[in-house]
Order: sequence, then C-alpha cells, then structure tokens
Amino acid sequence: MAVDAANLEIALIVAAALLQRNVVVDLVGGDEQLGKDLAMHIAASKPKSLDSSGVSAELLDTERRIAIEKAREAGKPEAMLEKIAEGTVQKYLKDVTLLGQVFVKAADGKQTIEQLLKANGASVASFALFVVGEGIEKKVDDFAAEVAAQAAAAAAKK
Repeated sequence: MAVDAANLEIALIVAAALLQRNVVVDLVGGDEQLGKDLAMHIAASKPKSLDSSGVSAELLDTERRIAIEKAREAGKPEAMLEKIAEGTVQKYLKDVTLLGQVFVKAADGKQTIEQLLKANGASVASFALFVVGEGIEKKVDDFAAEVAAQAAAAAAKK
C-alpha cells in the first residue's frame, strides 16, 4: 500500500487470525506501519472507545459507585470517597479508551497511544473492532433438565 502526501487518510484492515478479531482503523497521517501497529494494539487490548467522550455515562456511574463502596468497606473517610471515586474513574478511562491506553509495543512501557500519534503527526478518526461470533446468541442447553424432562415423559407413558 503506497502512501503519498496527497492521500494522508489510510484505512487499514488487519485480520488478527489467532485472536479471531478484525480491526478497521481510520488513520489520518502517519504511515502503513503505524496503522498496522495501532490495529494490532486494538485487537489485543479491545478499547471501548476512542476517548472518554465515547464511554457511556451509565458505565462511568457504575464504576464510580463501585469505587465508593470499596472505599467505604476499606474504612476510608467519607470526605475522601469522591476523590477516590474520581481517581478510580480516571484510571478506568485510561484502560478502556484507545488514546489513554499504553501502547503495547512501547519501548519504555509508558508511551500512550495519544503520545505515539502525536510523535508521528497522526490521529485516529475512528476505529472498529469485530470479534468473530460476538453478538451471536448461543442456545444454552441444560442437559440435566433435558434428561429429567425425558425421564418424566417416559414415566408418564408407563
């Protein structure tokens, strides 16, 4: 795939066959290798959104509520609960947003995706992660209940 100055938007599709995940990255700027690295990072880390604006308020409220309950159980003072919850939510956002995550191939183990993109003069307009089988409802069979029903049916016939 050739990249020239006239066409800085690169749409890359990387199939991570071992992970059974497909990733589409809309990369503005950067090069093909950066796009592949980002796609592999997304396949491995499964971010929920590009940045904090894409994370639902309900999910953040749930995380905040859990953090407050844990802090109370640990005996933390009531005055500190909100600060603890906010710190927990910020940490959660770093874990679930692409731009906040630490790049899996970072040499120092600290470089975030946002820093990587800035260093390469690039940005991610959007991404999509597809997981094989995700969203498909599986029929759940209760083998014990099925055997019991057959036994009851057989007993009723006698």
